[in-house]
Amino acid sequence: MTESLIPLCSLDELLPGTARGFELNDKPVLVVRQGSNLYAYHNSCPHRGIRLEWQPDQFLDIDNHFIQCSTHGALFNIHDGLCIAGPCVGDALLPLACEVRDGQIWLQPE
Repeated sequence: MTESLIPLCSLDELLPGTARGFELNDKPVLVVRQGSNLYAYHNSCPHRGIRLEWQPDQFLDIDNHFIQCSTHGALFNIHDGLCIAGPCVGDALLPLACEVRDGQIWLQPE
């Protein structure tokens, strides 16, 4: 990745099996941590173009297996952002590149 990475938070602030929202250049993004893997996406439902979270940092379904849209319940795979249930099946969340350096999560802006 290039040196234009933006620091988001400490890796310790995003526990495995959780997600967190951020504002990046005035655009909402979300990062999900599954084990040692991180997945970052634009926080925008491909169906309605609205934010996904139920409440602040509440992006995941009740079992923490999928990202879920709060408006119509669409379910998205965490690992690739693909919608597997709901009105936008086959569409996907727009991914963002992220990495961990020295215990800090960094995101690559567009």
